[in-house]
Amino acid sequence: MIKHIAIATSAMLVVAPAIASEHEHGSNHAELTSMHTVHEAVADKEIIAHQRKALAKNTQGKGFGPQSPRDINSAAGRNHRIFDAAPPYTKMNLCNIHFHKNAEHKAKEFSTYAGNGDGHGYQSGYKYDTANLSKSELAPTGHKICDSEHSTLNPGDTIEVHYVYSTAQVKPGPTLGSCLSNGIINNPQLRVETQVYVVVNDKHALNFKNLTKYGETKAGLYQATGIPANTGTPVQYEGSTTGPGYNETGSPYQVTWSVRPHVARVNIETVGKWCKKNDFNEDHGHGVRNLVINPDLLSEIW
Repeated sequence: MIKHIAIATSAMLVVAPAIASEHEHGSNHAELTSMHTVHEAVADKEIIAHQRKALAKNTQGKGFGPQSPRDINSAAGRNHRIFDAAPPYTKMNLCNIHFHKNAEHKAKEFSTYAGNGDGHGYQSGYKYDTANLSKSELAPTGHKICDSEHSTLNPGDTIEVHYVYSTAQVKPGPTLGSCLSNGIINNPQLRVETQVYVVVNDKHALNFKNLTKYGETKAGLYQATGIPANTGTPVQYEGSTTGPGYNETGSPYQVTWSVRPHVARVNIETVGKWCKKNDFNEDHGHGVRNLVINPDLLSEIW
């Protein structure tokens, strides 16, 4: 996800796979899969602290803009690289929808640390407190949902859904490469509308199919029509692309983030059905980037 980087139109074909790999898609999937072969939890001092130290070293004095994800309840930041905020998503094109297993961002309602994970973005991130869920909501499903070699969804799990928007003339599709267009020489502006959900075993909870519906407006813009409107005023800030590939190096891509502070419940069975068939070729939850805590890499929240 990038903006205001002057590159030739022909170079867009080179950029697209790189953008796609942010979330383990496209031609780089096999390579990224080979990186995520360690499933044991790691000690903070062994991996996470090292990654944060490397990130600070690899970005210091190199002009990187503000990074993501972050704690949206903390407004402080001293990264002053300035870029224009993307327009409201209603004036942009939806280009991709995907989700991460556990929240990449942190807020009051999703502040339970999932742990250090495997050091490659899996089994880490932040969760909704399951103490707020009923016994029936947490009842096992009896079968695997959105299963992969890295993770499986179970009732009580948290997911962070990214509804990605672009100013390019594009259609929704697989990978973040769908957000780019050869018709724009400079890369388009991008915005991510973000909603955190807790998956529950409850047929009366929200239907993920409805939450991910989209359509084309009379103005010719593709819009997600099911983003919840009752989960609080979104926190907006200037940041970057995410994904565990940036745990030790800064993302050069500029993104306007809009993160809703409250969690919504979604029926886990409907998420499972979506993983089996959707327009984005998504079948599992992606890994998370370490929470960015270095103030030199954070913008000041508006």
